[in-house]
Amino acid sequence: MSQVREIQSIEEWNTALEGSATRPLVVFKHSTTCPVSANAYDEFNKYLNNNENADADFVLVKVIESRPVSNQIAEDVAVKHESPQIILVKNKEKYWSATHWSITEAHMKAVMD
Repeated sequence: MSQVREIQSIEEWNTALEGSATRPLVVFKHSTTCPVSANAYDEFNKYLNNNENADADFVLVKVIESRPVSNQIAEDVAVKHESPQIILVKNKEKYWSATHWSITEAHMKAVMD
């Protein structure tokens, strides 16, 4: 399984964003109270479990618990906040994003491959 780490501070986000200059970064924004987000989170985890060698860093942001981080991400990569939301960042810029029911293992695989 590819490793995912939760980020909870602006400093952690800034470090992750800087890292995207040399390695792709996948950001999953998750609402812990939303059933649609729970489904998307399952799909995200399926991708992680089935693509152990994915060449990217993966981070999780819980949007309710870490609202300032979620807002900063939206500002830094110029993507309107939604949840659930997945954003692929390369060289500190949004490369691809999807929300809600568009977040599937198959969709992630197609983009990441």
